[in-house]
Amino acid sequence: MSEPIKIDIWSDIACPWCYIGKRKFENGVTTFAGQLGSDAPDVVIEYHSFELAPDTPVDFDGSEIDFLATHKGIPADQVTQMLDRVTGIAAQAGLDYDFDALRHTNTVKAHQLLHFAKAHGKQLEAKERLLSAYFTEGRHVGRSADLADLAAEIGLDREAALRALATDAYLDDVRADQALGQEYGIQGVPFFVIDGKYGVSGAQEADTFAGVLSQVWTEREGASA
Repeated sequence: MSEPIKIDIWSDIACPWCYIGKRKFENGVTTFAGQLGSDAPDVVIEYHSFELAPDTPVDFDGSEIDFLATHKGIPADQVTQMLDRVTGIAAQAGLDYDFDALRHTNTVKAHQLLHFAKAHGKQLEAKERLLSAYFTEGRHVGRSADLADLAAEIGLDREAALRALATDAYLDDVRADQALGQEYGIQGVPFFVIDGKYGVSGAQEADTFAGVLSQVWTEREGASA
């Protein structure tokens, strides 16, 4: 059995490109595995915390357009064009973004939930659930009770999740992720570190991810020959 290829991904729940990048990366893994067939190694994924806007309030009274226009100083008409473009790209990746329903919020608690989920073997499920809740369902992902509800939906203990969030039990893990990201020089997300040696920035196409995985695999095979 071949050694798994480890993928470390820095991303934020409130980053539309992170969800798109997640889908494209998953498609790239599928392409890579299809190329190698039964010889394909496992691909092990771990998500790491990155906050795009840590100063965001938990409860923002307004739309995504309002937030970007008032907090980021982007003209409203330009924001509308940006969101329309992102929605179209998301649709191409099979994602149904609903920016009208989206509830802008601070994501530090969501990142803590991801670490709680990782400790219980369900980080990948939690990441998908949070992104879907935020971008396609209009769910609130900034409050402990709402996050605990989402945790329960993927089979985690709701009360245990709620206690962990209420006590900031995983906040140090979030900060450690952020510190490591700074050491790597990560300034934007999504950012993929592949096998600890290659960095891929942004929501690249599936073929790009498949190509990097193939390169890692080829280099491994050459080293062991």
